[in-house]
Amino acid sequence: MLSPNDKKLEKLDPFYRPSVSEQKTSAEIISEARNALRTVRTQRPFTPREDQRKLFGRASSRTPENRPPSSFSVHASSFESSDSRPIFGTRLSPLELKPKTPASPATEEDPCPSFPKPPVDPTKTRRISSARARLLRAASQGALLPDMTLPSAQPKRVESKETVTMGDSVVKIHGIYLTESNAIGHLSHPPQLTYDGDFGEIKEQEIFKGAASLPSHLRSGRDQGKRHSGASLCSRSSDRSRLDTKTDSKLDLQEKDTEIEVGEVFWNTRIVPILRELEKEENIETVCAACTQLHHALEEGNMLGSKLKRRSILLKTLYKLVDVGSDLLSLKLAKIILALKVSGKNLLNVCKLIFKISRSEKNDSLIQNDGILESLLEVLRSEELQANTEAFLYCMGVIKFISGNPGFLHEMIGKGAVEILMNLMTQINENTKKSGTCLPNSGHLLVQMTATLRNLVDSPLARSKLLSISALPQLCTVMGQYIGDKEVCTNVARIFSKVTTYHDCCVALANYSRCYALFLNLINKYQKKQDLVVRIVFILGNLTAKNNQAREQFSKEKGSIPTLLSLFHTFYKLDLHSQKPLGEGEERPKAPRPAQAEDVLIKLTRVLANLAIHPSVGPAIAAHPRIVGLLLAMLESKSIDDCEELVINTTAAINNLSYYQVKNSIIQDKKLYIAELLLKLLVSHNMDGILEAVRVFGNLSQDHDICDFIVQKNVHKFMIALLDAKHQDICFSACGVLLNLTVDKDKRVILKEGGGIKKLVDCLRDFGPTDWQLACLVCKTLWNFSENITSASSCFGDEAANTLLVLLSSFLDEELALNGSFDQDLKNYHKLHWETEFKPVAQQLLNRIQRHHTFLEPLPVPSF
Repeated sequence: MLSPNDKKLEKLDPFYRPSVSEQKTSAEIISEARNALRTVRTQRPFTPREDQRKLFGRASSRTPENRPPSSFSVHASSFESSDSRPIFGTRLSPLELKPKTPASPATEEDPCPSFPKPPVDPTKTRRISSARARLLRAASQGALLPDMTLPSAQPKRVESKETVTMGDSVVKIHGIYLTESNAIGHLSHPPQLTYDGDFGEIKEQEIFKGAASLPSHLRSGRDQGKRHSGASLCSRSSDRSRLDTKTDSKLDLQEKDTEIEVGEVFWNTRIVPILRELEKEENIETVCAACTQLHHALEEGNMLGSKLKRRSILLKTLYKLVDVGSDLLSLKLAKIILALKVSGKNLLNVCKLIFKISRSEKNDSLIQNDGILESLLEVLRSEELQANTEAFLYCMGVIKFISGNPGFLHEMIGKGAVEILMNLMTQINENTKKSGTCLPNSGHLLVQMTATLRNLVDSPLARSKLLSISALPQLCTVMGQYIGDKEVCTNVARIFSKVTTYHDCCVALANYSRCYALFLNLINKYQKKQDLVVRIVFILGNLTAKNNQAREQFSKEKGSIPTLLSLFHTFYKLDLHSQKPLGEGEERPKAPRPAQAEDVLIKLTRVLANLAIHPSVGPAIAAHPRIVGLLLAMLESKSIDDCEELVINTTAAINNLSYYQVKNSIIQDKKLYIAELLLKLLVSHNMDGILEAVRVFGNLSQDHDICDFIVQKNVHKFMIALLDAKHQDICFSACGVLLNLTVDKDKRVILKEGGGIKKLVDCLRDFGPTDWQLACLVCKTLWNFSENITSASSCFGDEAANTLLVLLSSFLDEELALNGSFDQDLKNYHKLHWETEFKPVAQQLLNRIQRHHTFLEPLPVPSF
């Protein structure tokens, strides 16, 4: 006699998948149905490496006439002797210098008038000051300049075409003489300071005899102090604070003159000998060593930059050595020239020189050892972009080449290459937005910049930097503004195809809502450009793989599904045409190779499979006759042996669409035709293809006609055999098909064929402790099978019944065992479902077996 509770248990309906009215949310579908809906993976599109280093590759859409050259010659004559900063805007007219009439000595403001001074070239002023310092230093040395009182004499002038007259003094620059009249104190032999030779040797000569005095504006600090005292006597009503101010300013001038004097000494003692050594050009090794020594000396003397007064002399010497033709020497020369902050044509030529050297991979070690990378990055960081676009182009070309060498990645990223490139890209975006047009030179530069970033993002540190500075939206902006430049768009797509394979970058791009419309525009514009389209579709597949919000946003974009359908149709036709045999005399038109067209179809079916996971998008695609028709045509025409990934992705897309039991589903209308197509996958030797086919049968077998088809075609025997595969996913899918078959009472007997009961029990023993979903399926299948049980032994067999009693009892007393590879949230999730999903089913099955089983001897304990 059964208890009321037992009667309730006996009346429970068979277990099967939820009906349409009980359809759960997408999160529940993914978590509980596991393989009913699933995303699809695929390989990133392959990019062949360029065999030659050029600004633009062989596949460039730019014609040779519309792009800067990668081959050229650079000689010493290419450089300009005088280097000046570029002039922007309107050229200013020279100032009209009109000396003012000196005020009357009787004025109240300044009783001691000073005469107006003509404008003096800053370089000449520095030399005069240096000469004055040397003159005064010589005057302070009594042994050299005897203390004599001389009568006043007329000043002696030395005239030449380069003489600059300043009051009572005559100064000759570039070479020759500096004459100062009016003897100082008691000097009988005041020195003449002469600049002689190419490298500025300073000589002292006697230029006049007799007493003379310096003009007021050429005296040293000590004499200036005396002059100031004289001025004070002359104007007793002057303010004391004004006196202090003048004294301080003259002391500062004296310090500045002292610094100039020290620089003169350093130049003559340290720099000039090296320059003479460079002029000899004895051998390459000696000249290279001298260049290294010169760079260190300039750095030590704080002479690098654009303010060195003998910079033009130094640069001329370096330019001459360019014609030697040594790559090692040219790199050392370029490093010094860049450190001297050249501009204009000279900056362009030095960048070209380095570019020419970097085109050979064998020179990568020279570039790395000489540290030229830092100099190139400094050019991009500090120089004006708009004034030096062409120089930036070749500078970026060098950086692009060496970024392809893994040995440079860490150094480049550590020196701020990512931030520098993104800063330049932001400037280009802003300039383009302001002007409203895309300048060709900016496009050329962006090709090099994006190609460099494509290489850098292989490093986790570079990807982290891109995320920290919000670089992905800037890259999208570049694609949008330069959508007509296929090379720029392709390079950015390559960057995205790399970074979106990583979760954090994928989430960041998916959250930028404007990217979906941008990608659709690119697909529509370049629909037949396989190399760009395949990457855009791959990116969309990554975005929609694990982000339900991305699936929804993309599907809501205007024309999203029609665009995918049009692309699918285009490349399906190209693929068919590539396989069609040619007639006699017929030429094959230019079209993507079969592998290229097939690659787009692979990525496209993946996007459709991922979109189908969304509960509102999936039914719409399942009801779309053209999309479903193309998927079925693909499955019909392709062999898994020839097109493995395409067939598997297509079957996965059909699997996700077959989940939705909607009235207007094309999948449901053609379910028998689909079942026929799947048979060839079941008999293949490809285990992944078999698994996908079984998954589709798992969804379709909820229909009575498909169950009849399975039994008629003996597919059920194949499912039972798969339980021995010892593959967790295959056992789960096969068990799902058997569960649906046991809903029909007439088909429950099939479980006894091929040892089905024993194999189900073995699956429960092997996988049950760690897989609550598979354990639930096995228990539900055995529950359906034992609905009309009268004896546990006759129903399951003695061995299976005894094993089930021990297994179910142990599972009900223990928690789910999980290994350490799961995170804590996943562990908690599985343990919750172990308690709420598996244990009730296991308890029901255990009660049923216990009621119909008699124990005659102790039960053996199964091994786990």
